[in-house]
Amino acid sequence: MNFGLLIVGDEILSGKRADKHMPKVIELLAARGLGLSWARYVGDEPQRISADLRDAFGCGDIVFSCGGIGATPDDHTRECAAQALGRPLALHPVARDFILERMREVAREQGVAYEPDRSDNVHRLNMGMFPQGAQIIPNPYNKIAGFSVDNVHFVPGFPVMAWPMIEWVLDQRLAHLHRALRLLEKSVIVFGGLEATLTPLMLDIEARYPGIKVFSLPSVDHPQWGRHIELGVKGDTAAIDAAYAELLRGLQQADVRLGPELVR
Repeated sequence: MNFGLLIVGDEILSGKRADKHMPKVIELLAARGLGLSWARYVGDEPQRISADLRDAFGCGDIVFSCGGIGATPDDHTRECAAQALGRPLALHPVARDFILERMREVAREQGVAYEPDRSDNVHRLNMGMFPQGAQIIPNPYNKIAGFSVDNVHFVPGFPVMAWPMIEWVLDQRLAHLHRALRLLEKSVIVFGGLEATLTPLMLDIEARYPGIKVFSLPSVDHPQWGRHIELGVKGDTAAIDAAYAELLRGLQQADVRLGPELVR
């Protein structure tokens, strides 16, 4: 099963904020023997969000969508998800109860009367409006839930909320996908080689070791190693040692100089 990540928000594309979600999602997936297959960024433009969500719902991958599920004018993700699915929005009863509970807590913290019919409190219920048939994702930070529809899981843009919610989905709804064998990378720094010359070796290893991917990362101005290629293999720990040993044998027969070996 492939995993994808959709990050919504003008603030990322304008550079006002740096994306922190992708590195964290990679970390959360890797801890469970899983990997991220793709990521996409989109601004607060409803047409584009709807188009990306149609792709997400239709691709068959498990997708985490971060951002745009609040109730301010620039939050469009809930409505766009409903449009992409062709479903109406509906107030989810459990999400509603969480919102009401949160409003009572805030009133107590502020020492004021709880007024559920006050206009701003009524507006907050919009954060529980999800596409019909959605399941909630609990929010341990402030109780304002996210939601899941099919294989797409929607969480807020705030990392302090989003990351534990993504972790909850991975452990509570997707635990059956966790892999006992963890993905691993082994690579070596190669000096004096050309990718074109080394490509036959790379193709041969991939053909002979199913499930193993060979990667090549050239650099021309590395501060430590200068011009070089990082050449390596990645895949299940059960098969990677043999594939890496084969890679080293092939490199030792080529006219190249080997540098440090790396394991990730």
